[in-house]
Amino acid sequence: MGGDEAMIVAGLGFRRGVAAGEIVALVEEALERAALAREALTTLATLDVLADLPAFAAAARTLAVTAIPVEKSRLSAAAPRIRTRSARSIAAHGVGSVAEAAALAAAGPGAALILDRIASPSATCALARLETGS
Repeated sequence: MGGDEAMIVAGLGFRRGVAAGEIVALVEEALERAALAREALTTLATLDVLADLPAFAAAARTLAVTAIPVEKSRLSAAAPRIRTRSARSIAAHGVGSVAEAAALAAAGPGAALILDRIASPSATCALARLETGS
């Protein structure tokens, strides 16, 4: 393979009652909007307190990717690089978008958002890319 490998992380925020199918559909919509194949996705990431929910693990299994919990401190560290400012998210989690902050935090310091947060009724999703090639 060439030196243009990339890690694609889908950052997620969601309500506790969300179904795995809703997360999967939203991630697939995000990939479509970013013109990426489903195979390009490497990781799902969310706030650590949400990562324990069965829907998150089930969505990762369905998408055949790694599920990563992100500590609140890492979300906060990524906050200056996010683009969406949701008052509800700031009140609940201290960041304007859990999805965007989780994607950036999980992808690493050199990552960039490639898709701002999109939403379904119970979830939000954003995509970040980290170039991993030489």
